Amino acid sequence: MQFTDAQRATLQALADTFIPAVVDHEAQDAAFWARKGSEGVDIAQIGLMLDAQPAGARQEFLQLLALLDTPAVGLTWCKSWRTFGKLNPKQREQLLQSWASSPVPQLRKGFQALRKLFMFLFYGSSTPEQGNFVWEHIGYPGPQLGEVVATEKPINTLQPLQDVTYECEVLVIGSGAGGGVVAGELAAAGQDVLVLEKGPYFHGADFTQREADMLGRLYDARGTLTTQDGGIALLAGSCLGGGTTVNWAGAFRTPDYVLQEWAREHQAPHFTSPDFQRSLDAVSRALSVNTAYTRHNGQNQALWEGSTRLGQEAKLIPRNETGLTDSEDHFQGLGYSCFGDRHSVKQGTLTTYLQQAYDHGARLLADTKVERITIAEGRATGAIAVHTMATGQRVRVTVRARRVVVAAGSIQTPALLLRSGLAHPHIGQHLHLHPTVVVSGLYPNRIDAWHGPMMSVVNDCFTMMEGTNFGVKLETPPAHAGLMAMVLPWRSGAQHKELMRQAAHLGSFIVLTRDRDGGRVTVDRYGTPLIDYVLSDFDRNHMLQGVRAAAAIHVAAGAHTVLLPHGTLPTLHATNGTLYNPEVLDQLPQLSWKPNQYSLYSAHQMSTCRMGGNAGTHPTSPTGELYEVGNLFIADASVFPACSGVNPMLTIMALAHHTAQHLKNSKPIARKVLVAS
Repeated sequence: MQFTDAQRATLQALADTFIPAVVDHEAQDAAFWARKGSEGVDIAQIGLMLDAQPAGARQEFLQLLALLDTPAVGLTWCKSWRTFGKLNPKQREQLLQSWASSPVPQLRKGFQALRKLFMFLFYGSSTPEQGNFVWEHIGYPGPQLGEVVATEKPINTLQPLQDVTYECEVLVIGSGAGGGVVAGELAAAGQDVLVLEKGPYFHGADFTQREADMLGRLYDARGTLTTQDGGIALLAGSCLGGGTTVNWAGAFRTPDYVLQEWAREHQAPHFTSPDFQRSLDAVSRALSVNTAYTRHNGQNQALWEGSTRLGQEAKLIPRNETGLTDSEDHFQGLGYSCFGDRHSVKQGTLTTYLQQAYDHGARLLADTKVERITIAEGRATGAIAVHTMATGQRVRVTVRARRVVVAAGSIQTPALLLRSGLAHPHIGQHLHLHPTVVVSGLYPNRIDAWHGPMMSVVNDCFTMMEGTNFGVKLETPPAHAGLMAMVLPWRSGAQHKELMRQAAHLGSFIVLTRDRDGGRVTVDRYGTPLIDYVLSDFDRNHMLQGVRAAAAIHVAAGAHTVLLPHGTLPTLHATNGTLYNPEVLDQLPQLSWKPNQYSLYSAHQMSTCRMGGNAGTHPTSPTGELYEVGNLFIADASVFPACSGVNPMLTIMALAHHTAQHLKNSKPIARKVLVAS
């Protein structure tokens, strides 16, 4: 998207307001304080991010810029009849502050969208030649300096130069935790497999570890996927290997109580069968799941020590990594693997099942978006897709297949089914997100949360609250300059800069909520997915209990300041493990928790094509085949009957493995033969 001169001027004024030059600050690091947003935010990047949004969202953003460029913007603040660009810096800041707490949902949404955008781009953007000016001032080292030699890619993907038709036994759409496993299992069994992946194929040195670059190339919607109201930011991998290429390497087994719930309440008894346990064992072996890492990073160590001091059990997280050494390169490199693992330590589907599929003759085609599944006489027969070449030229791809397996993720899978004409009323419903908030602590010692395993410790003492199967887990997130800046509360430009100046001393915990109540995915008139989700009172109650628990653990671990996840910035202060103002925690339930009054995140999307024995309420049968269309299977988290309650990678892979065994041992449903009378 190209901006007009007026729009660029408004964007630059916004950048300077969110990240102002604070020239009169008495800090020693004057260069950092003098840096302003327009000197560090590339406006062209904003255009690229907008191009990845649904048409309605792009139009809404342009309308927001138009509002800011009219005198009427002052009416949202009731202080001045001037355009945003003609307000003085203090007035601009006050206007944005008023939007942050506004009772008008659209103004809160606009504030949060702009805040996240400018914070991320200012602190997270970089170039190979110059890095990022502010990194040295906040203690962030940026990408590892040691070069990784570019080696030949072990998978040769298809490279069509013109419109093409492929034929195969099994078409797999998506290459992540679900699609990768199905492709590897079926190809090894001798079936002719073709894999289509919407995202690119990266390997080794292609993973630059540069935050904005990798988030924009390896994640769906260039990392800007959100709910329609803007209240929840969603991270979903979109590259060869899918989420397993960019996730945090936590390899949790599905809790027994969740499997029992799925089997009982959704008429899916295979979840408690020995066969499903064998599938869990098989994928765990393939991924080399272990707890043999040598040490924790600072924030995981804080979670361990704080939990232990409070008498709560902390556990090691099994991780799918192998070949680790005690070298500092490996330890530091683990912290960047949410941007792809250039050291090939993480064992996602890219290095395991997809490699197995390729070695057994499967064909893989990246950079290819499937527009629709073709259906004839109630049976899936293939797909129509568009492949984007390196030059930007697009070619039409037609696939004829005996079976189709969709594993595009819980947002894109239902959207594809809806674009293809499927009409089951529960497709896209029951969306679960593991809604997550961040609770951060400032410590007297350096934490350097950007290095080491992103998540190696879990506190799951709060997973079953009030006699239910619902509650929260306490874990740690990846921490890099852009992500950190986007998550930290913004009350003023100077306040946020002061927090970022202390970035090396910041440790964060996440409160991951097993949500009982869900949302939905629909499509707009272009077939683009639209996501609706509002956290229910039931789930928010559990989340806030988790916030209290996370804050207490930070204090027990030695944090002197704890930042709570609400726009009013309730901040805790402590010394030697004792809180000065514990009453702040008691006030949390009384605050308003409407969308965009606080920041919610999701890295796990589930249950939009849920599996079960009741065809009226579950689109997918226990074998993975859709009730509505024959020879059409789903093999990703969208078939979870409800949310898993743990990071879902291993559960997805086990379920895909289980479905693959059915596909090996059964034949496609034959097409009906029409006999002329």
